[in-house]
Amino acid sequence: MSLELTINAEIKAAMLGKKEADLRALRAIKAAILVAKTAEGASGDLTEADESKLLQKLAKQRKDSLEIFRAQNREDLAVKEEEELVVIERFLPKQMSEAELRTAITDIIATTGASSPADMGKVMGVATKQLAGKADGKAISALVKELLTK
Repeated sequence: MSLELTINAEIKAAMLGKKEADLRALRAIKAAILVAKTAEGASGDLTEADESKLLQKLAKQRKDSLEIFRAQNREDLAVKEEEELVVIERFLPKQMSEAELRTAITDIIATTGASSPADMGKVMGVATKQLAGKADGKAISALVKELLTK
């Protein structure tokens, strides 16, 4: 079942269950899907990779907002963002653990022959392609930097 059909079914369930937080997040996902499908140059259908990128973008937006709201002591808004993030993450592929990520990046560094922080761009290019959807870009970047500065 496509993401759009899954989201529509989840919206109905959230409405029946009167789950306001779930409904907010699901409607945001549905809106993002509609925008992506009707964007200029779009084919009308989203691939699984497009859906994954869309969900990652929504999750990143929620994480960034959550960080800002916590920094500004706006716990009321932070709670809403956190609730939406939990719902969005249900549809994302399982994220790699730090140990799995470290192993994958170590392998990538070995295959690219990188040895210094100057090679970070080379490693990041390969890592972001291989680990797309499996790990957060910030986490990948931080770990690549840490491993190359050793």
